Parts: sequence; C-alpha cells; structure tokens
Amino acid sequence: MKKTSSNPSLVNQINEKLNRGLLFHNSGQFNSAKILYLEALQLEPNYFETLQLLGALAAQSGEWIEAIDYLTTALKININNSSVYNNLGNVLQELHRYNEALSSYNKAIELEPNFAMAFTNRGNVLKLLGRTNEALSNYDSSLILKHDSATTHYNRGNVLYELGYIDDALVSFDKAIQYQNDYSEAYYNRGNIFFDLKIFNKALINYDRAIEFDNEFAEAFYNRANVIYELRHVDFAHLDSDKLIEYQNIHSYSEFINPLYLQDFNYFDECLKSYDKAIVFKPDYAEAYLNRGSILEELGRFEQAITSYEKAIDLKSDLDFLLGMSINARNHICNWLNFHENNNELIVKIENNENVIPPFTALAIFDLPCIHKIAADLWSKSKFPSQIVTFEKKYSKHNKIKLGYYSADFHNHATSILMAEFFELHDKDKFESFAFSFGPHKQDEMRLRVARAFDHFIDVRNKSDKDIAILSRTLEIDIAIDLKGFTLGSRTGIFAYRCAPVQVNYLGYPGTMSSDYIDYLIADKTLIPVESQKHYSEKIIYLPNTYQVNDSKKKISEILFTREELGLPESGFVFCCFNNNYKITPETFDSWMRILKAIKGSVLWLLEGDIVAAQNLQKEAELRGVQKCRLIFAKRMNLSDHLARHKFADLFLDTLPYNAHTTASDALWTGLPVLTLMGKSFAGRVAASLLHAIELPELITYTQNEYESKAIELAANSEIFEKLKSKLLEKKLTSPLFDTQLFTNHLQKGYQIIYERYQEDLPPDHIYIDS
Repeated sequence: MKKTSSNPSLVNQINEKLNRGLLFHNSGQFNSAKILYLEALQLEPNYFETLQLLGALAAQSGEWIEAIDYLTTALKININNSSVYNNLGNVLQELHRYNEALSSYNKAIELEPNFAMAFTNRGNVLKLLGRTNEALSNYDSSLILKHDSATTHYNRGNVLYELGYIDDALVSFDKAIQYQNDYSEAYYNRGNIFFDLKIFNKALINYDRAIEFDNEFAEAFYNRANVIYELRHVDFAHLDSDKLIEYQNIHSYSEFINPLYLQDFNYFDECLKSYDKAIVFKPDYAEAYLNRGSILEELGRFEQAITSYEKAIDLKSDLDFLLGMSINARNHICNWLNFHENNNELIVKIENNENVIPPFTALAIFDLPCIHKIAADLWSKSKFPSQIVTFEKKYSKHNKIKLGYYSADFHNHATSILMAEFFELHDKDKFESFAFSFGPHKQDEMRLRVARAFDHFIDVRNKSDKDIAILSRTLEIDIAIDLKGFTLGSRTGIFAYRCAPVQVNYLGYPGTMSSDYIDYLIADKTLIPVESQKHYSEKIIYLPNTYQVNDSKKKISEILFTREELGLPESGFVFCCFNNNYKITPETFDSWMRILKAIKGSVLWLLEGDIVAAQNLQKEAELRGVQKCRLIFAKRMNLSDHLARHKFADLFLDTLPYNAHTTASDALWTGLPVLTLMGKSFAGRVAASLLHAIELPELITYTQNEYESKAIELAANSEIFEKLKSKLLEKKLTSPLFDTQLFTNHLQKGYQIIYERYQEDLPPDHIYIDS
C-alpha cells in the first residue's frame, strides 16, 4: 500500500481512526464511519486507504459523484489497485455510464486476471449494453475462478433466460439457491420462468419462498397475486399423491409448500391480499393498482375497482389497457361522467396504435368495426403473439373430421345453453367431436348434458396453453373452434400455438380477433355484409339464416308469477331490457326516457346487475324528467324462471352498440318481441340477424328516430301490437331461428368445405352456405 507519510506516529493515528471507522462502517452506521474517515483524511489528504474507504462508503450511501472523486484520487496515488478499479466500475454503472464502467472493469481484470467478482461485474455491464453472449462468457469465467458465487449463478441465470435457454437458466437459479438458501431474488426469478411457462403451481411455490426470505418483496407479492388469479380454475384436489411427491422432489429446498392449501381460499381474496401487500411495500406500484382493479371488477365491486384504476392512472397513466379498463368499470355501474370525452380520447389513442382498451370493452363502447379491428390487433399482439409453430406434416385424411371445441363454459353458461342441442345433433358418421374444457369444475345439469353429447370430453384445466396445443396435435384435431375469443376466462394462447391446422372463432366473441392464427369467423350476411369484410382478419363462413345456434329444447318454467311479485305495476305497458348494464349508453338511455315520456303509465323493466348501477340509472332518469319509480329492476334468477317472467313484459328494447345476443333469442323464444336499432359492427347487428331468421324484419330499425317512433307506435296501438305478437308465436315454430337441426346441417357443411380446402392445400377463403 502506498502512503505519502513516513511519520510512524501519524500513520498510527490514521490507522486507529480508520479501524474504528470500519467497525461503524461494517455495522451500517455510515455517518459515524464517515466522521472518522474524514478526520483521518484531515491528518493526511493523500492517504490511499482513507480515500479508498471514503469512496466505498460514498458508493454504499448512493453519493455517486463523491464516490468517483474519492476513488479517482485514490487511483492517482496507486494506479495499480484492481479493487478500486472494480469499485469505480460499480459506481459508473450505477450512473449508467456503461462504457466507462466497462473500461474500469477491464483495467481491474488486466491488473488481476483471477479477480472473479470483476468478471461478474463486467458481465453485468455487458448485459446492460445488450452484449448478452459476452456477458455470459464473463459469468462463466467468474465461476471457473469461484464456483460457489451465488450472485454470479443468479446473474448468469438472468442472461440465459433472456437468451431463451430456459432449462439452463433454471439450473443457474438452482445453483444460486444451493449456495445461498435464502436468495429471494433467485426464487422470484425462478417463479417468473414458471409463470411465463404457465406452470402456475410451481410459480406459486417459488414466489412464496421468495416472500419467506424477504417479507417486503413487493414484486414477489405482485406476481404471487397474478399467479393465484391464473390458478383460480385449477382444482388441486384432483392431483394424485404420486404427482405431488414427484412435484416436491424436483425442488432443492426441503420445505414443500403444498398447493392444496389454495383450495381452502377464496382465490380473489388471496389475490387482493397480495396486491395490497405489494402496495404497502411499494406505494407507487401502478401495476398493482391496475391488477387490483381488475380483480375487484371481476368480483363485481366496481366502485372500488374504479378507485384502484384511478390511483394507477395518477401514478402511471400510460399503462397498457388501463384507460379502457377504467372506463369499462364505470360503464358497468352506468357512471357516465365524461363519457363522450373519454370515448373520444380512446379513439384517438387506438388510431395511434396505443394499447388503451381490451377489445371486448371496445365492442360495448364503439359502433366502429374499424376501431374494433385495431383494438383486437393491438391486444392479440401484446397478450397472445403468434408462436412460430408449424405442422411437420399434414395429417392423413380422417374418415371422420375431428372437431375440437375449446371453452371454459361447458356448464350452466350462455354458451352451453345455446349450443347443447347442436353438440347432441352432430353427425357421428361424419364427425368426431372433442371438448377441451378449461373452466371451473362444475357438475351441474348442463355440464353433464354437454359432456354426454361429445365423443370425448377432456378436462385440461391443469395444462398450459402449449401443452393443450400439443395434446390437440397428438389427437390430430382437424378443426379447432374457439368458443371464447377475447372474453373472460379465454385461453387464446392455445390457438397462438396452433392447436389445429384450421382454427375458427365462433359465438363467444362477436367480432374479429385480428390474429393471423384464426382462419375463419362464423357469421351471416346481416352481421358482416360483403363491404365490411375488410374489417375482419378472418375469412367468413356465411351461414344462410343466422350465425346464432339455439336449443329448441330450452325449458320455460311453469311457475306462476304475479306482477306484484315482480315489482311491476298492476297496469301499464312494460318495456324491458334484460341486457347487462354495461351495454346501456347515454344515447340509448336518452331514447328510452323519451319513449317512457310518450307512453303514459309505462315502465322500463331492467336487469339489476348492480345496486349502484340501479341507483345511477334512477338518477339519470330524473335528470331527464322521468320519475325513478318508472324504472323497475329484476333480480337475477335461474334461467327457466327468468324465461317464465318474460310474459309480463310487452316489448324488449335493444341496446346499441352492443345488442342483445342470448337475451334476444331468450325473449323471442318466450314470445316477447325485440325491437332493435341495427348498427355497423358485428356486436351491433346480432338482434337484426335473429329477427331476419325469425322473419320479423319489421322490428329492425336503422335510425334513432325510427327506433323511438316504432316503440311508441307499438305501445300505443294495441291492434298492431297484437298482430305482431301473433306473428312472432307463429314464426317461432316455423322459421329457421329455432330449427336446431337445420342450423347443424348448415354449420357441418361449412366444416366439410373448410376441411376439404385444407386437404387440397387451398388457403382459407370466404365460404357461403346455401339455404
């Protein structure tokens, strides 16, 4: 060590202060250490060790410029000290002066070729410079010199993961944990790998382990919440004991956190607890507020969701899809504050290709198919990018076309309620049907009926998207039909991995998915006129009557309600709309209020989706000069009873831009006329499609004025109205809408055509099925 003083007494005084300072330094008492170091510096300004320690202390305190001053001064005294060059490199790296840092590490290694930590640090800065392969080489060099460095194994794992070497990255994280059992960051990153691979049970175990060793690890709490959300449909009780033992043995730590404990929890409550913890330890964690809002929204706690979204907006307003999610929560409770201003802002941002709104939300806000296409394209590229997966060879032509239906809704859900009879009517001589169920483990009557209808019913809840795609390929599924699209509980990733050579979007999502891995969309000429095909990335399979399948066996309860029991007045015309509240826009509500004002004694019967929504709608009615008592709210009940109460309504008033879909066919099935205003988009033309199929085009209107005039005319003229109802009851029995066998024949013909095109190596094209 080079010293400028040759006075032994002075050197002893300096070293005494430095040694005392080191005691404070090592115990984290930085201020006390600094006082003693500065006293030593006053005794001798050019004492190398003092400058080195002051530089190290300044770096640990985040005083980067001061650290550089001390360290560079130290190097003027001793230009050949590798440790100082290494420390200087660390400070320069913190200041993002990466090239200077690299030079400093190079000098440290030049002076000391066996300096393992300098190799590690050089690897870190090379990674930051995007030179990942060089970074990996430096980590390897460091480990040759010091094989038990947990930090180096950890950093090496990060680079390997970035380079796509997943298995090797996991080995490196395992090594880091082997040499440092409480390495929370290594557990966390291992959890991230499993999360990305959608192996959620393993991800959860690693996040829990990270939190065990760092109970203020905000990011671990955040990702723990995300993985619990993904696990919400998984029933661990059905994992056999051998699997659990195998699962336990693959981990390097001894304490096995059994995922079975999750079955005793409310999944959403657990998610919220973890997000709340993340926010406690990181109050500016905008992403946690965003995801917390989405959970609250799914729980139906919309006001709390709005508060959480607003906090996220305050912190980081440009988070992907945040603005649209916030507006969607407001629309669920009919909170129309700044409705038009918000929508205009969304349009501008969507046209600028910004990730601002989930595509399903866009369907309910805009009657603009061009906007829907952009929103879907942005969503699919962000959330479900196409995976580069090709079929090694074409399947041999099957005697029966293998159809795969993929859904979370094979239970008492609108999708199964509509499709049950269709599944039962499949021509088993020509088709082999497979259900891939990734929804909740419900054993209700509809689940049992649907399961019996399929040739094969496969529960794939516990499988990743990729594994489901691989299973589908192993089974040689010819045509995969996605019944979810971009709706809640969907698994679009299955299709991004190409689970079948031909892939179709049907029923669940009324619009384009704007994804290069969805080949066809099932529709009809009312939904997608030829001039609108440009707004859809898929080729269209045009059915001759309507795209919507129905169950001709749907039961209507024989329960005898009274108007009083249903909260309806003894007399007066009853307009109704049993659509979800989020479909009601200010423009639609304006129309309804004008209609009520025109028909004395009339009421509007709505579905009570949320008590706050009901209260907001009552306030909006009064603002428009209509007494709030003229809005009646129907409680939710089972389907057959709900259908039975339809007979107390006179006219169903549809919504735009998102029409009644299942609710429209339910109304028509019970003999309740549906009046619609046809829009431009798929979602806004469904009711018109159904009315054409039941041969009641007179209930389709094309302008707001026509819609209101027609409603008033039907309510005011009992003769016209009774003729209309009689026609509806007649057409219900004779028109195509509820002829399930006819629909099945048409769609099966579509399947055969697209299968033959694939077999003939022809690209997807628009298909027109004859009536």
